[in-house]
Order: sequence, then structure tokens, then C-alpha cells
Amino acid sequence: MSRRLIVLTIATILVAGLISAGATAGRTQSAARSFSVGIYDDGMTLGNPEKGFPLLHALRAQVVRVTLWWRGTAPKRPADPTNPADPAYNWFGYDRAVQFAAKYKIKVLFSIVGTPSWANGRKAQTYAPTRPKDLQNFAAAAAKRYSGTFKPTTEGSALPAVHLWLAWNEPNNPVFLYPQYKRVHGRWVPLSAFSYAQICNAIYNGVHAVQRATAKVACGGTDPRGNNQPRSRRASISPLAFLRMVKRYHLLRFDAWAHHPYAARPTQKPTTKPQSAKTSVILGNLGDLVKEVTRLYGNKRIWITEYGYQTRPPDRIFGVSWRTQARYLSQSFAIARKNPRVVMMIWFLVKDERRLAGWQSGFFTAAGHRKPSYTAFRRLKH
Repeated sequence: MSRRLIVLTIATILVAGLISAGATAGRTQSAARSFSVGIYDDGMTLGNPEKGFPLLHALRAQVVRVTLWWRGTAPKRPADPTNPADPAYNWFGYDRAVQFAAKYKIKVLFSIVGTPSWANGRKAQTYAPTRPKDLQNFAAAAAKRYSGTFKPTTEGSALPAVHLWLAWNEPNNPVFLYPQYKRVHGRWVPLSAFSYAQICNAIYNGVHAVQRATAKVACGGTDPRGNNQPRSRRASISPLAFLRMVKRYHLLRFDAWAHHPYAARPTQKPTTKPQSAKTSVILGNLGDLVKEVTRLYGNKRIWITEYGYQTRPPDRIFGVSWRTQARYLSQSFAIARKNPRVVMMIWFLVKDERRLAGWQSGFFTAAGHRKPSYTAFRRLKH
């Protein structure tokens, strides 16, 4: 054998070994990565947990998102705000939800939303708290209550633990955080981004002060669209612009960035890209969001904490056919699973809302008729 042939043979063996090792490492990383499949439907978890959680179990949901209303839990200012046993707090519905979730081995993701009137100058719950410290104290109280060691009564057992948290909901949307802009000294300031940086810092600090090593707190939960027009009747901020703005206003730390990449219309498939990423981030261009998160904050995980397609019937304007909904559900979860940064995806809802102005993205109609999407969800890889 010539020297050249010997060298080529050795090189081939080395390359083959490296490829094999790389493939093994890739399989190890893929196996190590977790991907949680979840559902968001407060009507099931808070409104009717006795029937809701058995159904969630039948659907094979691994995680359930539950709205933790600060305003409803603390209608009056607590005297000892970091103490979950303070008499001003009412945790009844949430205690019941986490107990049912534990029974069926489903993880809970608490989304803290809604400012009490005593915390924002007697304004609506969509206005940010005047003192972020009040929100931080509430987050600490919630993290203590659901730390896995807190006992509501001396004779009872400890409540189940909750280690997944989301700060607010769609803060770039005026429906959930208002106002989006404010005119200061003749120029428009993105007030919602400023307020949200304080909101998420407060929730992160409050939760992690208690659950130091176990908690995962996500910021964002952003709406997929925004017009970036402060003078418009319904001013909002696009996801990428909002991400840059909260960085500017010193959003310091979070464990994951959450987003809601809904399609804008029923003609958009899960693979469809929007006309411009400047105003919209849907599932088809989720990579644009991942890229910007990476540039600003590094290799953070991405949570899709709300997603879905409505059906026709009953919604003739925004709905797709029942079969199309099931197909899009399977396709969308497959797209999310292929992205190595996405570790969670949550579908909204289980059951359609009765009012047509609401949402009809459930696996069941409001009358209880099962759609093909029920079976499609159960067949997802869990």
C-alpha cells in the first residue's frame, strides 16, 4: 500500500469516527432535551377541575397553564405580603387546581396577571403596579405557598409544588397592559415596555427568592403582532420591537422567553411566513424571534405558552374546518419540536367558548361534540 493510500485510509477512519461520535452526541443531546406538551383552559382548571383534570389526563397533557390573578387573590392589601397565610389572600381555587394536577401527574404553569386596584392608584387591572415591590412580594408569597413544603393547616399535608411561572400575558397588547405608549416632553415613549421590564423583574426576583434552584420564570408571553404606531386608536408593539425595548429598560434576568405565535388569519398555515417580521412573529417565522432573543440574551429557552386554530363551524370568519384544525395541530407541534430551543408548547383551548366573540379553538364544541383535533392531540409524542 502506497504512503498516499495509507494516509487517505487513516484520514477516512478518523473522519468516520468523528462523524459517528458527532451522531452519538447529537442523539444524546436530542434524548436529553425535554419537550412539554400542554393545554391552557382556565374554564377546565379553575372553573370545573373535577371534570377538567380527568379530561386533561385523558388528553395526555403534561403541563397546564393556569392564570394566577393577582387582583382576585389579593383584593385588599395584605399586612404581611410575603406570607401566603395572610388573611387578605384567597388561594382557594388555585389550591384546588394544583391538588388535582398533582393527582393526575400534570405540571402547572402559573401565569401571574392583573394588578389589584390598591396597587395602581385605583385603576383597571391592565395598568401596571405603582410599586413593583408589591408585585414582587405577591410572587414571593405564591412561590412559598406552592413550594412543595407549605401546609395551609397544621394538621394537613403540604400543597403540591409549582415550579413553572410566566410573568403577565401579552404585555405588548393594550388588552392586557395599558397604555402601550405615553407622550413625554413631546415624544412618544413605549410605556408598556418600561412597565413590563419592571413587572418581569419583580416576578422573577420574588419567585427565585423562594424557589432558588427549582423555579423557571418566563418573560414575554408576547402577542404575535403589533403596529408600532403610538398615534393609532389601538396602539401596540410588535414582538421583536418589544423584545429590544425591554432590554433597553433593563429587563435583567429570565429563564425562558415565551411567545404566542398565532396565525393572523385562517388562510395562514403553520408554515406560512408573515409579510414582515417587523410587525409579526407567527410560527412560520419563529426563527426571527429566536435569533433576536439569542442576540440580546443568549441561549435562552423558548416557551410557546399559547397557540391554536379556531374552527368553522362555528366561527365562519376566523375558523378552519375541523379536519384542517387537526392537521394544523399535528403540523404545528412537529415544527416546534424540531426547533432545539423550543421546550414547551401549549394549546388553547379544550372546549369552545359559547360566545362567538370568544375563541372556538377547542377539541370540543360548546355543546360537547368532539372534533378530530382531540385525537390529534392525544397522538402527539409525549
